[in-house]
Amino acid sequence: MSLINKQNHTWLLFLRQLGLEYIDKSWLVPLGSSCRCAGGSSLKYKKGLTVDNDLPSTADIVVIGGGVMGASTAYHLAAAGAGKVILLEKETYFGQGATGRCAGGVRYQFATEINVQLSIASLAMLENFEQDTGQDPLYRKCGYLFVLTQEAGVAKFKSNVAMQNQLGVHTQWLNAEEVQARLPMMRFEDALAGTFHPDDGLADPNSVVMGYIQSARQLGVTAFTEVSVQDIDTADNQVKRVVTSSGSIDTQVVVNAAGPWAGLIGRMVDLELPITPIRRQMLTTTPLPELSSDFPFVIDFAQSLYFHREGTGILTGMSNPNEKPGFDQSIDREWELVAMQAAADRMPMLENAGRQMGWAGLYEVTPDAHPIFGATPIDGFYLVGGFSGHGFMHGPIAGKLMTEIILEGKSQTVDVSSLDLARFDENRLIFEYNVV
Repeated sequence: MSLINKQNHTWLLFLRQLGLEYIDKSWLVPLGSSCRCAGGSSLKYKKGLTVDNDLPSTADIVVIGGGVMGASTAYHLAAAGAGKVILLEKETYFGQGATGRCAGGVRYQFATEINVQLSIASLAMLENFEQDTGQDPLYRKCGYLFVLTQEAGVAKFKSNVAMQNQLGVHTQWLNAEEVQARLPMMRFEDALAGTFHPDDGLADPNSVVMGYIQSARQLGVTAFTEVSVQDIDTADNQVKRVVTSSGSIDTQVVVNAAGPWAGLIGRMVDLELPITPIRRQMLTTTPLPELSSDFPFVIDFAQSLYFHREGTGILTGMSNPNEKPGFDQSIDREWELVAMQAAADRMPMLENAGRQMGWAGLYEVTPDAHPIFGATPIDGFYLVGGFSGHGFMHGPIAGKLMTEIILEGKSQTVDVSSLDLARFDENRLIFEYNVV
């Protein structure tokens, strides 16, 4: 019998305080990667299992960034026989950056056809993730329920649902009474309407990253942590070398998958990328016994306020509309109080809950809230980034699409040619409305 139930979040938090961590049904080991799992479970990997020792001096392709984008890209490149692939992560563990600090949500509900198509492809890959990688992604279909309290939102979401339905995504339209009936534990007297898709939900960022890392290494990828990129050498507008804290790698192909730090990597080849880091923060509560087991991922859209089950409590967060760009990942205590009050106003049971833990992470935001895929003006320098809060859910398909672009010259599975870097100079922006 297992020493620890994987869903017993209270036990796991107690073990963390003791400096221990759950790995499988019988292991307790010193606490390693600081990554929280969606739904309250925890799955960690010791550093020695995830890194290689000697930095090669040459590579066919160097992928910068060990979050979901870099891990997925490295895996798909290796699976496609791309040659010698090296993955570099500056942190102590993979997935410690934006990926490890996200809320873990995955959804079909978007306002543009291209984002819906990315979700259709990516969530299908999550369905098959364990079969493909041997790692359970802990994909839990609790459903996303967007609650609309402003007329402008009602009109836009009604149009979105029609578009989603045409693409085969069966999002449901709810009237105000249906919203309130589904959320009896919340105060939504001002609800005008809502949308719900039962297959939206949560997956575990750490499991997805490590599933890709372990499978990529089995396919021949060499993956390193604690190796930071310091410069990228070019000659005649062509990538030639990646200079790192552990030595240099001669290569003609680099994939910038550095997430919120992608702009810093771009400047190494004299590119100003339209990707801005913006802090977002969230917290979890102590157990709420009265919380129903089928509680969905609820989003009060007008306030950018969200709730979902985390173990036996709630994870909640609210975007600060006045947040300034930057790399600060400390918790803004004043905003946390504002967000907690807003959450309690919507969910009165939170008034009796305690704060379990809190953290902040970074969105990588573009001017149109859509990602950037593909080549850049520098030959051999590719970019996958700017997902504007949607990177984790689109990470699986993003790595596959980047592999297609690099090896075949264009994306095949989903046509993302409209999401190229050039669109910002050519005034071809595609604005996403459903951003939280």
